[in-house]
Amino acid sequence: MKLHEYSSYDATGLAELVSRREVTTVELARLAREAHDQMNPKLNAVVEFYADAESVPGSDAGLFGGVPFLRKDISATEAGRLYECGSRLYRGFRPTVDSYFVERARAGGLRIVGRTTTTELGVSALSETAMCGITRNPWNLDRTVGGSSSGSGAAVAAGIVPIASASDGGGSIRIPASYCGLVGLNPSRGRISGGPSRQDSGIGMSRSFVLCRTVRDMAAALDVLSGSYPGDPFLIPGPERTYVEELSQPSGRLRIGVALSSWAEVKLDPEIRDRVAETAKVLEAMGHVVQEIGPPFSVSDYREVIAGATYLGRANLDVVANALGRTVDETTLEKINLIIYESAKHLPLSYAEKVFEYARKIRFDVGKAVKDFDIVLTPTMPCTALPHNTHSTEEMSVDEYLTLDAVGFCQYLGVFSVTGQPSVSLPLFSSIEGLPIGIQIVGRFADEATVVRVAKDLEQAFPWAKRRPPVFAGIAG
Repeated sequence: MKLHEYSSYDATGLAELVSRREVTTVELARLAREAHDQMNPKLNAVVEFYADAESVPGSDAGLFGGVPFLRKDISATEAGRLYECGSRLYRGFRPTVDSYFVERARAGGLRIVGRTTTTELGVSALSETAMCGITRNPWNLDRTVGGSSSGSGAAVAAGIVPIASASDGGGSIRIPASYCGLVGLNPSRGRISGGPSRQDSGIGMSRSFVLCRTVRDMAAALDVLSGSYPGDPFLIPGPERTYVEELSQPSGRLRIGVALSSWAEVKLDPEIRDRVAETAKVLEAMGHVVQEIGPPFSVSDYREVIAGATYLGRANLDVVANALGRTVDETTLEKINLIIYESAKHLPLSYAEKVFEYARKIRFDVGKAVKDFDIVLTPTMPCTALPHNTHSTEEMSVDEYLTLDAVGFCQYLGVFSVTGQPSVSLPLFSSIEGLPIGIQIVGRFADEATVVRVAKDLEQAFPWAKRRPPVFAGIAG
């Protein structure tokens, strides 16, 4: 198999080749390394490609038997492998346990061949860190990939691997999906276990999943990675059938709410608004009932929740620093995280209760606003991928970071992390500049099945499989 052939397949397609013995697992690992060696100097997406990638463990019988897979360097852990969270504070840290996510990935046949860049502690929607440098977008090297699943987005978009791990608290799967032309699902809260140590991370907002290029890979990944374990905070209702089986099921006649206005301070780009409206018309032509909706929450309440998750997420850094024999200061943390950490230390115990109350109110308000809809259709991002250095978290106050980065640019994203609803960014369009435009589909809680079916319908209506960025393994100049 040649490199350009390898990079043309999605994960399901590569697994089928392995099952038919048309290619071996070792050959795929070597091709992934070749793609990495060609692409990574341009992108800076992979912080480490394992020296032993050709012999890493994984089942041959799973849905993804033999497929190379990259791990985002935050959230999921591999015993004995580096886990540095994009931060100098964690430099050299090697956990002693596999996360359940990693266990299930290997059982599904995925071969973890390396780890990808991430913004420091997952804090930014951009794609640069003091530790890892700038991760560049294969659609335009001068544009951001988005964060915090930066390296995974760039690596999948450029064909280094067809699928990679990602995690999302305020939009960190869906942002790179939108900016890089990928499929990025944030599953329902509880669908993917965060165990054994991150069962309810980010005040219940953060979940782990993948970035990929096709809806069938998304569905198969749900089948592989879903499952509850002892210690998980609650049990989520299981699906009626496998998600791969849902690909062939009809969507029925759905009630769809459509967002065509800004939900926060950053204004919605008119071109993206038009693409959402175009998607709505196609869904209406499919027989669905479409109705425009306004912002389903108070932006000030939303900001309080995002601020709370940010502050509370830094409250344990002293524990981490002590365990690693380090101090929390400007040599171990970027400026924005250091400011957040120092502010968090002075918050009263009552602050957490205040944050939980705002989160409760958001869940109630959104639930009431969208209760009559089976699906909500929104932009993923209010704009296309920004040029590097448009703004920097190193130059922002915390208030500016929250208003612009965490809330403004992520105005359609984090709210559904708070409610726990499944939401996917689909690469339906390209902008006038040739940059990807993601459109978000949000389902009812625990109803990934409807999301899968609608996503498949839209993939057929707006086929994106043959789109390739200028920087792509096997064809890049």
